[in-house]
Amino acid sequence: MQQADALTLRVLETLNEAQARWYVAREALARGRGGLKAMHDLTGLSRPTILKGIRELRHGRRLKLARVRAAGGGRKRVEDADPGFARALERIMAENTAGDPMSLLRWTNKSTARIAEELTRLGHPASDETVRRKLLELEYSLQANRKTLDERSPGERDEQFRYINRLVNRFLRRGDPVLSVDTKKKERVGNFKNSGRTWRPRGQPAAVNLYDYPHLGAGPAIPYGAYDVGRNQGFVNVGMTHDTAEFAVESLRRWWRLIGRRHYATATAVLLCADGGGSNGFRNRAWKYHVQHWADQLGLPVTVCHYPPGTSKWNKVEHRLFSYISLNWKGQPLVSYETVINLIGATRTKGGLRVKAALDAGAYDLGVKIPDAEMERLNLQPHRTLPQWNYTLRPHEK
Repeated sequence: MQQADALTLRVLETLNEAQARWYVAREALARGRGGLKAMHDLTGLSRPTILKGIRELRHGRRLKLARVRAAGGGRKRVEDADPGFARALERIMAENTAGDPMSLLRWTNKSTARIAEELTRLGHPASDETVRRKLLELEYSLQANRKTLDERSPGERDEQFRYINRLVNRFLRRGDPVLSVDTKKKERVGNFKNSGRTWRPRGQPAAVNLYDYPHLGAGPAIPYGAYDVGRNQGFVNVGMTHDTAEFAVESLRRWWRLIGRRHYATATAVLLCADGGGSNGFRNRAWKYHVQHWADQLGLPVTVCHYPPGTSKWNKVEHRLFSYISLNWKGQPLVSYETVINLIGATRTKGGLRVKAALDAGAYDLGVKIPDAEMERLNLQPHRTLPQWNYTLRPHEK
């Protein structure tokens, strides 16, 4: 079968557009049940194209070669003809999923047709099919409701989203840094299977360990990410021990030393948009303690806004940084820490995302308690809006 598939691909290379369509359609018919899917997977021709070829073969009339597009011919994609289209779509989806009440889609059925209407209203005409294709490229999918929230879920979610949006816009207008921060899923470093597929010579998959025993690997990789919202840049500090508050703040300290101070030399404050739990959770005493020390070192106030519990997927670091890292290393065994750093650092997007990664060999211990006396020394100013989630740590006077 592999030889037959290889022969099919070699023949396909010699045919023009129409001939290729008919040849693949004929092969799909010859294979019977499942032939359409098999030829789609083998050749990459879309299902509508193969179905069109099947209809033409079955029509019974003489096939015509009159109109064959030249290489690169055909109508250009909307995003190629309208450079602002992709950014407008991303902004609509970000506003909608983050609960922005100003979005016209906030209280409507978020179908592709509705989104296309909104894009057209904003000066970017598009069809619902174009929107559907682009959403798939942006890693959106049709999803049903999932029962994950209970009656104790905070009712202030929308208010917090609106407050975060206001603060983000205020900091960006001033030219101050806005960082979306969180810890990515811990990975095992070693010759283990990594989910996903990557292009390799046919029949030559990467060989990995049959078993995933920890002793076969080099240890854990704990990526803590800081996504610069204003500059569309990411920094990932890869730890080797534990995901603690001390490690999280050390990641921010490294971001400032390696990147931040060069671009924000005149900054007046820093805004952190963090999850509600984990190493940077709003109940984590060590998080506030170490952020205070960082603010003292910077000599700048650090404002922290936490996303409400259960809403971490709306944190921009998740879908503007971590998702692209996962795409970049899918199907690649993370055989060493060097491999992890290189794959993260090589992450790129058409939207201009660039990522820098560093390995943190420091040891971070679990269960470190912060005494009450140290917590009382914090120069912490709760905000009037939802103070449990929003606060500013100001540097101590020297």
